Amino acid sequence: MIRHRINPEGRRLHRQFERLRRDYPRMGSVLFRISRPGWALVRVPVGVTFILGGFLAILPVFGLWMIPVGLLLLAVDVPWLRRPVSGAIIRLRRRADRFRQRRREKRDD
Repeated sequence: MIRHRINPEGRRLHRQFERLRRDYPRMGSVLFRISRPGWALVRVPVGVTFILGGFLAILPVFGLWMIPVGLLLLAVDVPWLRRPVSGAIIRLRRRADRFRQRRREKRDD
C-alpha cells in the first residue's frame, strides 16, 4: 500500500496501479515493489533512462514502449505528472476493454 500520496491525483494514480496489479499480476508485482516510498532514488533515474531510451527506438533493444513505462515511474514522484499519466492509463484500459469486447463479439458471430 502506498501511503505517501494523499492528494486526489495521487489517490487516482494509486487506484490505477492497483487495477494494473489486479489485471496484470506479473507487471503489477514489479510496479508495487518499485512504487514503495523509499525507492525514489531508483525510480527517478530509471524513469528518465526509460524515456531517453524510448527516443532511441530505431535501435533493436530500445522501443517506444519505454516512454510510457518511464512516465509511469516518474509519475510516482512528480506530482504534475500524476493526473495525465493516470488519465492515460484509464483511457488505454477502456480502449483495451472495447477492443477485447469487439473481438469476442466477432468470434461469437
